[in-house]
Amino acid sequence: MAKSFRAWHFGVGVLVILVGIQFVPVAHTNPPVEAQPQWDSPETEGLARAACFDCHSNETEWPWYSYVAPVSWWTVHHVEEGRSMFNMSEEGFGRHADDAAEEVEEGEMPIWPYDWAHAGARLSEEERAQLVQGLRATFGGEGHEGGEHEHASEEEAHEH
Repeated sequence: MAKSFRAWHFGVGVLVILVGIQFVPVAHTNPPVEAQPQWDSPETEGLARAACFDCHSNETEWPWYSYVAPVSWWTVHHVEEGRSMFNMSEEGFGRHADDAAEEVEEGEMPIWPYDWAHAGARLSEEERAQLVQGLRATFGGEGHEGGEHEHASEEEAHEH
């Protein structure tokens, strides 16, 4: 009897904690779009929107589970981290724009939990190859001249 009473208290305690953490505020932001890539093709844009935009643009579509703690904390952190490295909605696109194709080609992107939860991000081998080629043509990368510098703002162009 004492063990079941303790288990019940433990269960109630866990439930109280899970409910309580829902009140910890988390900012689901979508800052203004400042830039748009000059896509090499509509197909590349479509694949990038499906597989990349939620974490690498200011056009994140926040799913229901991103409002449930503790998953919300993890999701918002990953979006902020993704935007800080490569953001298709900001001038210059970020310090890793020219690495985007390599990350996709090596299977590093999209990350596992994202493609598991988003069917559009589960790329076939053909789609992955097409996205890699399109990202290289759009942002540059290994074996491609140009890249993000082609899309630099007028002010940055005058600095070079």
